[in-house]
Amino acid sequence: MGLEAAGWKAEFCNDKDPKKFEMYKANFGKRGYRVADIWDLTASQIPNVDLWWASFPCTDVSLAGYRKGLAGSQSGTLMAMLNLLREKDAQRPPLVVLENVTGFVSSHRGDDFDEAIRELNGMGYVCDAFILDAIHFVPQSRARVFIVGVHRRCPTEDVCGALTMRDHHLKIKQLTTFMTEKRDLDWLILNIPAPPRTSSRLSDFLERLGPTSKRWWSDERLEYLLNQMFDRHRAVIDVLKGRPTVSYGTVYRRMRNNKSMAEVRVDGTAGCLRTPRGGSSRQILLAIGRGTVRARFMTPREYARLMGAPSYRIRVTDNQAYFGFGDAVCVPAVTWIGENILNPLVAETPQGVREYVSAAT
Repeated sequence: MGLEAAGWKAEFCNDKDPKKFEMYKANFGKRGYRVADIWDLTASQIPNVDLWWASFPCTDVSLAGYRKGLAGSQSGTLMAMLNLLREKDAQRPPLVVLENVTGFVSSHRGDDFDEAIRELNGMGYVCDAFILDAIHFVPQSRARVFIVGVHRRCPTEDVCGALTMRDHHLKIKQLTTFMTEKRDLDWLILNIPAPPRTSSRLSDFLERLGPTSKRWWSDERLEYLLNQMFDRHRAVIDVLKGRPTVSYGTVYRRMRNNKSMAEVRVDGTAGCLRTPRGGSSRQILLAIGRGTVRARFMTPREYARLMGAPSYRIRVTDNQAYFGFGDAVCVPAVTWIGENILNPLVAETPQGVREYVSAAT
C-alpha cells in the first residue's frame, strides 16, 4: 500500500505464514503472493523488477528477543534474501531496501549490521542508512532503520560531512558513529529531506465504544492492572481521573527486575505496536477522566489506523490482525520513502521512464 501510493506496482510478495496471506488476500487477492519459506525459494521464481524490499523478523536483533542476530532462525532470513539477490546476478534490481528495528544497528556490537552492508557492497550496491519514525505520520512511536542500496553508483567521499548535514530526526548516535567509522564500507549518503510533522493525536484514531461494550475490562481486571504500575504512573492517572474531560493513554506490560510492571504513556501517542506473545504485548488503552478509569485492549481497527491503513479489510480474528499489523511497516512512512528517495533515484537511471515495479518479501 505504501509503495503503490508512491506510484509503484507490487509484482511479488512472500511470507511463510498462511495467516498473513489471509489478511493480504482480503485486500489484494492472490496477486503475486507466494506462501513459502524464503529458504525454499529460487531466484527464478522472483520476477525481474526495479526494487527488492525486505522487512525481515526483528526477533533475534531486538532488545525483546534473544539477541542471536543474523545467526538466529528468524532474523537470519535476511541471509536467505541476500542469497537470492546474489543468484539474480545480471538481473539484480537497481534498488534494494531493508527495514528493521533500530536494534539491528547495534546487534552483536554492530557485526550483524556490518555483515548486511558488506554483503550488499559485494554485489555492487552502495548503501545509505537512516532512521524514520512513524510518529512523523501517525500518533505511534515506531522508529525503524532503513537501508537503501543503489546498484553501481559512486560512493560518497566525505561521509562524515554529508551526515552532518542530515536532519537530526533521520539519525541516531549509534548509526552515525557506525557509518563514519566503517570507512572500508561503500556508503552513498543521499539528500533526504526532513520528515514531516503530524498534528494527529491518539484520540483521533480511536473507535468510540460505548461504556457497555464487552471490550472494556471488569473493575477487578482494571484494579489488577493499576496495581502493577509504578507510583508515579498511578499518580498521573489519579490527576487525569479528576479532570472534567476524558484523556486517553496506553499501557504496555514489561518485565522490570523480574516483575511484570504496567507502564503508562499519556502524551497523545501510542507505543510501538507489536505482535502478541502470550497476550502481554497487546497494547492496552486507558480512558481517564470524569471520575472514572476504563481499560481495554486496542482493537484491530485501531491498529490498522495507527499503521496508516484505516480502510484495510480485516476478516480474521483479533489475534491474527494484531500479528499482521504488529509485523507491518507504517504505510505513509513507506510512501514518503518512495516519493522522496526511491522515485528520484529511479528518475536518475535510464529505466526511470518505466513504470516502477517492486518485489517485497
